[in-house]
Amino acid sequence: MKNELLVAYRYLTNNWVQIQASNMCGCCHCLQTFPPESVVAWTGLHFDELDDPEAIKRQTALCPLCGNESVLGNGAGFPVDPDFLGRMNDAWFQRTIIRKPAAKT
Repeated sequence: MKNELLVAYRYLTNNWVQIQASNMCGCCHCLQTFPPESVVAWTGLHFDELDDPEAIKRQTALCPLCGNESVLGNGAGFPVDPDFLGRMNDAWFQRTIIRKPAAKT
């Protein structure tokens, strides 16, 4: 069984397609929610790639409220509610460690 926080974490980067497929987004850093149209700043695109559709798809959304690269869209299949965003914040921004559960004996 995969840890859902680890799986969701991969959707925080290179997420242009995922954000476009979402109808609600949330920030795992500031815990605020917003529509995907609010995301107007992206990172990861170089000037020499402006005409490359594949490079555009690799961009990472910046939160329109705090500027952090920690935007998750519900198009990724995870909730963008306070509970899930809070759990993501605890896992990735509070210096906690997610450990693999010990094997049951």
